[in-house]
Amino acid sequence: MAEIIAHSFFTDFDINLFKSGKHFRLYEKLGSHLTEVNGTKGTYFAVWAPSAKSVSVVGDFNYWNADEHKLMVRWDESGIWEGFIPGVDKGTKYKYKIQSHNNDIWTEKADPFARFCEQPPKTASMVWDAPYNWKDKKWMDSREEKNALDKPYSVYEVHLGSWRKKNGNEFLSYVDMADELVNYVSEMGFTHVEFMPIMEYPYDPSWGYQLTGYFAPTSRFGKPEDFKLLVDKFHERGIGVILDWVPSHFPEDAHGLGFFDGSHLYEHPDRRRGYHPDWKSLIFNYGRNEVRAFLISNAVFWLDQFHVDGLRVDAVASMLYLDYSREDGEWEPNMYGGNENLEAMSFLREMNQEVYGSFKGIQIIAEESTAFSGVSKPVDLGGLGFGMKWMMGWMHDTLEFFKKEPIHRSYDLNTITFSMTYAFTENFMLPFSHDEVVYGKQSLLYRMPGDEWQRFANLRLLFGYMFTHPGTNLLFMGGEFGQSSEWNFQESLDWHLTQYDFHSGIQEVIKDLNKVYKNNPALYEKQFSPEGFQWVEHNDQENSVITYLRKGNDSKDDLIIACNFTPVPRENYRVGVPKTNQLKMLFNSDDSKYAGSGMGKKTLKPSKTKWNGFEQSVLMTLPPLGVVIYR
Repeated sequence: MAEIIAHSFFTDFDINLFKSGKHFRLYEKLGSHLTEVNGTKGTYFAVWAPSAKSVSVVGDFNYWNADEHKLMVRWDESGIWEGFIPGVDKGTKYKYKIQSHNNDIWTEKADPFARFCEQPPKTASMVWDAPYNWKDKKWMDSREEKNALDKPYSVYEVHLGSWRKKNGNEFLSYVDMADELVNYVSEMGFTHVEFMPIMEYPYDPSWGYQLTGYFAPTSRFGKPEDFKLLVDKFHERGIGVILDWVPSHFPEDAHGLGFFDGSHLYEHPDRRRGYHPDWKSLIFNYGRNEVRAFLISNAVFWLDQFHVDGLRVDAVASMLYLDYSREDGEWEPNMYGGNENLEAMSFLREMNQEVYGSFKGIQIIAEESTAFSGVSKPVDLGGLGFGMKWMMGWMHDTLEFFKKEPIHRSYDLNTITFSMTYAFTENFMLPFSHDEVVYGKQSLLYRMPGDEWQRFANLRLLFGYMFTHPGTNLLFMGGEFGQSSEWNFQESLDWHLTQYDFHSGIQEVIKDLNKVYKNNPALYEKQFSPEGFQWVEHNDQENSVITYLRKGNDSKDDLIIACNFTPVPRENYRVGVPKTNQLKMLFNSDDSKYAGSGMGKKTLKPSKTKWNGFEQSVLMTLPPLGVVIYR
């Protein structure tokens, strides 16, 4: 193998941007890049390791010998080591062997900017490019319209390793899923799919939330260009793709980012701010310019190179608070004496400004579980700049309410109505995510009380209430057909259940609710505005019934929804309505096609009887444990 040759992808401007934390396309410069120098093909390598005394590229091309190919450090004190190695081709396995000034500590690290990695448990990086001929121009050109905050947003959350298996317990590949998963999500009517982390991760039980390869789709399911195919096929069917993104912490695996060059390079050097006690992982140093540039470049990378339509940012609360999961004495206040992590807040604002400014029609969604103010408000109005925020309070209260036996619900109706007191303080997404069906919490179905019929009726009611509550929706895989067991990341979902009427009935409910949501502007045009919602009756404790209006830009689109939280049918239940027009039923969770009892009236004619503050009213038949939607 030829000796290393001095070569650089960096200009002085690049270096100044990098040092100031403003270089947001670092993946074009750092990492390994197939190129040609003086007519010779090979690979250019560049890595940031400012505390290193020496850095070598080791791999299967030089028998992993650190003396063969030593990179050259730049003269500009950027801490970047670089060089061109002739003959190193696509697919070559490599790592960086780093000797530190810190007592001559040696580390052997995977490339932080690698585009492809060996399949775990192997840990080497691979030289790779992923040329792909995108066919999604129609989607990309129309995405800004389809992905807007006043458009339907119904998300199917997927763990790629356990959605479905083949040949016993073998993973489906990205190519398999470009057929099977795309067809299924389209058939079910979801507008978006969200993938739990697909960036390379070493440990399956982490579900992908402990990343070592931030720029590489996991090799478990195929090559990077195969993942591009999967995204492309979703776009072909008009379905947006959201990726879970984890800038909050990273694992201490020896080949990962931790103690990278013998110093605390990526992680905060103060253990009180640089170590996460819950997840036994390291926390990024958000105040270091180069680390901010690394993370923002990573967000940009997935939007740019893989055409994804949004990122769901994991564990934002853990980033925002210095005392998150810490006792007194285990954290230090900020410069103003508060518990907010000012550097993390600044990083999130800058990240959101950059990606929203660079990519039309994307959405960045925060998984943030506290009452932190302004998460989904624009940065120039003092917010963090996210497009949406998970409504964790709604999720918790709703599941608490639904697990109660119906006889007790009348005393606790305020639990289900309380969300409307704060529903418009943020742009909320209503999540029933993977976190709600693990660790002994049981499946959604088995969190419902009663006998078999009542469990399924409750689940149909739950979904009807969810889809008509203001906000966007997210449902974890399996919930859409009433998966009965808890989610197990090692096994396929229980698809055999869909042969049974109750389970296939839940599937049909989700299909029809997605149709109702997408076809009725009242459910999405003002989903983040108080103008889009009006209580009709929220305090009928005697009957455990709530009724409400959803409104769009045109009053002719208004819908009226009634939920009966008991197994007792309510015949001739009077409900005030705003108009004299006849009401037409759009959805009834008790329909016999869902394995319900089939109660409910298809049309309703208002009478001049004043009720609920309206001049006219209708007499509804409310099915047991049912929700009805009328236009």
